[in-house]
Amino acid sequence: MARIRRLLGMRRVGHGGTLDPAVTGVLPIAVGQATRLLPYLPGEKTYRGVIQLGVTTTTDDLEGEIVSRHPLPALSSAELEQAIAPFRGLIQQRPPQVSAVHVDGERAHARARRGEHMDLPERAITIHHLHLLNWCPEQGQLSVEVHCSAGTYIRSLARDLGENLGCGGCLASLRRTQALGFQDVQAIPLPEQLEPGVTSADSEVLPLLPPQDALHHLPQRRLSPSEREDWSCGRRITPGVNVESDAVVVLSDSGRMLGLGVPDEAGGLRPKVVFEAKG
Repeated sequence: MARIRRLLGMRRVGHGGTLDPAVTGVLPIAVGQATRLLPYLPGEKTYRGVIQLGVTTTTDDLEGEIVSRHPLPALSSAELEQAIAPFRGLIQQRPPQVSAVHVDGERAHARARRGEHMDLPERAITIHHLHLLNWCPEQGQLSVEVHCSAGTYIRSLARDLGENLGCGGCLASLRRTQALGFQDVQAIPLPEQLEPGVTSADSEVLPLLPPQDALHHLPQRRLSPSEREDWSCGRRITPGVNVESDAVVVLSDSGRMLGLGVPDEAGGLRPKVVFEAKG
């Protein structure tokens, strides 16, 4: 985040979900007023990873210290499919000891690195899709694709699967292929520094998408010039939209995003997030 602030010369920068240091893939970034839109983006994420059976670690991945080793299970692909089936849908999941969850006002990973062991409560998460992509019984490694709700830990999935199989397990590698509606094919590498003669004002440094591109799942309402004046002053717009939605993307007549509105019971649209507000 600090590097993005430096590259763009902007202080107001937000992200759509942290990545563990060993994880690669998509990290959606919002800058400026667009940071106010992050709560309205779809929270589901998609991962591709490799789970190592027969090994448990302090961090539930191969980055941590090895706690135990066990013989690899002799499983067919069909038997492994049966083993992963209970992890689909709405389940209870306990976060890893080294995680970003708060414990008494402090991140769990900070306490874990001081040698503390915490009894972290289970949380409800949803695994919408869990696909077995490959199974290598000789190495005890299975490749999976997971589409899940926000707050899901794939490290916990690896740990719990290994525990259910009686051999232990941890995460060997992971890549996030989709987050908040953005795919990895849309991702761009983050430069370490600017090339000589290039400034943060150059669009090629980090090409920014129009904010409404991240909100394609929401209905839109274009405003006339007079409605735009009311909107910028925080006044209610009528009529709203004829579809049910918790939020509506508000655009100018030329298609520039002006903010987000919330439908009211009278069929109007009340400002929730207003860009370029007056007064």
